Amino acid sequence: MTKNTKVSLTVVAVVVAVVAALLVFTKPGEDTPAAQADAPPAVPASILVRPDSHRLSDPAGAKVTVVEFLDLECEACGAAFPGVERLRAEYGDRVTFVMRYFPIPSHRNAELAARAVEAAGKQGKLEPMYRLMFEKQPEWGDQQVSHRDTFVGFARQLGLDTAAFEAALDDPVTLGRVLADRTDGADIGVEGTPTFFVNGVKFSGSPSYQALKAVIDRELAK
Repeated sequence: MTKNTKVSLTVVAVVVAVVAALLVFTKPGEDTPAAQADAPPAVPASILVRPDSHRLSDPAGAKVTVVEFLDLECEACGAAFPGVERLRAEYGDRVTFVMRYFPIPSHRNAELAARAVEAAGKQGKLEPMYRLMFEKQPEWGDQQVSHRDTFVGFARQLGLDTAAFEAALDDPVTLGRVLADRTDGADIGVEGTPTFFVNGVKFSGSPSYQALKAVIDRELAK
């Protein structure tokens, strides 16, 4: 064997050893620089939660914030609602839960329902109206007729001043408040509902109770 051949074989052996080491120590799924680059960036808190955003729970010193962009007429949002309420009951003393409107234009009553929740909030009944909308969603959702009278009935059921409720319902300021939420959502990549953000990071996958709980627990453990 010539000297040049020996050198060439030595170089090849070194290259093979280096490649083998890389394969051993860089396993699929680990946080390689490429994997980190693919992680979704956190949305700035100043956009995700505005000063007037509706905090359904807001404990002092909360380490975790869960923001939901929702459509009150959306069946998937209605399906997620019980799980969200369960999470609020379990984590409300440690986690901030924020509700933001994202009415889908193709849903005939979604924007009106959001305005109704906002109008109820003028009389201190935002959360009861929010809950009633989802609890009664099968009665009014997915229909191509106005359910204004239905929502006024909800206001009456909650003991609201219906005249003041209807005035707030029709106030352009109320509509502007709903549309401002939707604009923020569109600006940060919300395309459908429900869309959740946990500590600024968009949640991917089915928003089941267990899946959201796992992410919340992970963030609390940090």
